Amino acid sequence: MSIINIKDDLIEGVIFHPSPNFNNRPKDADISLIVIHAISLPPGKYGGNEIKDFFLNKLDTSKNEYFESIKNIKVSSHIVIKRTGEILQFVPFNKRAWHAGVSSYLGKENCNDYSIGIELEGTDDSAFTDEQYHSLMNLTDSLIRSYPHLSKDRLVGHSDVAPGRKTDPGTMFEWKKIINNL
Repeated sequence: MSIINIKDDLIEGVIFHPSPNFNNRPKDADISLIVIHAISLPPGKYGGNEIKDFFLNKLDTSKNEYFESIKNIKVSSHIVIKRTGEILQFVPFNKRAWHAGVSSYLGKENCNDYSIGIELEGTDDSAFTDEQYHSLMNLTDSLIRSYPHLSKDRLVGHSDVAPGRKTDPGTMFEWKKIINNL
């Protein structure tokens, strides 16, 4: 496993793309959950800059008909892991990214308050790449080492915190591959 260093709530050696879509966590909120998501823009298409542009509120809605339907949505995630395994950071970990929406975990609502959001470039019905799993394992290991309230038992899917509303990361996500290697 490769070592990923986190300093001042940012990943060292990773370009930080500051999203305007965040706010402060509540003062009493400890980072205690990691939420895994899947995203592709447009749906099912990979490799472009559309996810980055979306999180930066710079998405060119004239590029695709689908983009018109999301043009007023303001969201972010702390991290995006591209199909190549490249990691992009959009929000410092100590800040509240807008990734989980209406959500709860084990009876505690508003998961954005206490979670880190990681988006994998993909869909909820297609396989993720080995490169993505490798980056996710390394990053998750580093997050667990850096934030004492995190553990491999506190790694969940968007579908777990927003059941009935969200289905990602989907049935193709290999949970055992991640959990068994942490």
